Amino acid sequence: MQMHSIISKPRLTFWQLWNMSFGFFGIQFGFALQNTNTSRIFSTLGATPDELPLFWLAAPVTGLLVQPIIGYLSDNTWHAKWGRRRPFFFIGALLASIALFLMPNSSALWMAILVLWLMDASINISMEPFRAFVGDKLDESQQTAGFAMQTFFIGLGGVIASLLPMIFTNFLHVSNEVVNGAIPDSVRYSFYAGGAAYFLSVLWTVLTADELPPEDVEKFRMEKAQRRGFLFSLKEVFGGFVHMPKTMVQLALVQFFTWFALMGMWVFTTPAVAENVFGTTDGKSAIFQEAGNWVGNLFAIYGGVSALVAFVLPKLAHVTSRKMVHMLCLAIGGLSLISIAFIHDKNLLMLPMIGVGIAWASILTMPYAILAGALPAKRMGYFMGVFNYFVVLPQIVANLVLGPVIKHLFNGHSVNVLVLGGVSMAIGGIVTLIVSDSAKKEA
Repeated sequence: MQMHSIISKPRLTFWQLWNMSFGFFGIQFGFALQNTNTSRIFSTLGATPDELPLFWLAAPVTGLLVQPIIGYLSDNTWHAKWGRRRPFFFIGALLASIALFLMPNSSALWMAILVLWLMDASINISMEPFRAFVGDKLDESQQTAGFAMQTFFIGLGGVIASLLPMIFTNFLHVSNEVVNGAIPDSVRYSFYAGGAAYFLSVLWTVLTADELPPEDVEKFRMEKAQRRGFLFSLKEVFGGFVHMPKTMVQLALVQFFTWFALMGMWVFTTPAVAENVFGTTDGKSAIFQEAGNWVGNLFAIYGGVSALVAFVLPKLAHVTSRKMVHMLCLAIGGLSLISIAFIHDKNLLMLPMIGVGIAWASILTMPYAILAGALPAKRMGYFMGVFNYFVVLPQIVANLVLGPVIKHLFNGHSVNVLVLGGVSMAIGGIVTLIVSDSAKKEA
């Protein structure tokens, strides 16, 4: 049964796609600064490698709690001027920007962990409606292009944000050293720039993009009134898990193996590179901070590659299929992660990051494009939020098991976690073959 709206949606121009996706540039600023520097900040403040996954739990747990609720609320919001999703863009951006300013000023480990909870919850408030935004505004034949545009801005934002500590250190001569136990100035200034970029880019989308009204505004308001009440809302938010479309269930398994690998990469790349290439495990040392800057460069490479590959993916999907493209990209990403364990030259580490970038482009595009055509239009935001459970649950599993694994099985060697992640990502690629995708041809 066809689940999306049968009403034809207007075809958007390149610049309309640009404006509606530009906010993701800022959102990825926040995520890239978090992914590149959180383990570095925690290590600087005294965390050991086996403690890092537990401290990172804030990221997936806030997504688990926030995204379905925000999806449900945005589905049931309509304002004649501000629309359905844009109020949530704005509120999340404001809170996330504040958190980005607070994070590098943490003077103790517990403070950094607390701010991470605030920052990730805020990013999720603005991010989740962006995924539903594509389903709201675009016809199915243009949805892969819409998600690809988001992926482009995710990649571009990731490149700049990941490079910021190195830029401040090497070009603006800002200190990159730990002084009296404080976070280096290069990291602090990077977060300040990220807070400003986050707010301004999301504000651009809020002010330049419009939204399609409900098909029948009065009926929408009547149905909203009938759904009022805490217990009813709670039932709506969590009751939809038993009504997930078949395609969504199949993609959930793919997402599990994929995001387990990604969480391992984000948490352990800095200590892995510091030990395997720079020869140190001391989080307060100058050479560890140098390794942290280099990981920023590496993450910038995979972000930049994803920005470029994003526009190739719809064309490849047109001549093959979306799930075939996703399978190949995950296989490339998995092999690339595994190869990091065998590289001891910091410059050669750029090569596997190219493969990770190819996988990242597909991870941010193909599952959402496949899913959007299988969802009911009236509950697009809600089911996109539910789908995020299959992004955050594997991250929670990773954070709970990787600490004991690295301590008891890998003898504290972080690079082995990257190998495990590579195997997991490759398995996710194989599982993609079971996904049902009855897509229209991409225009």
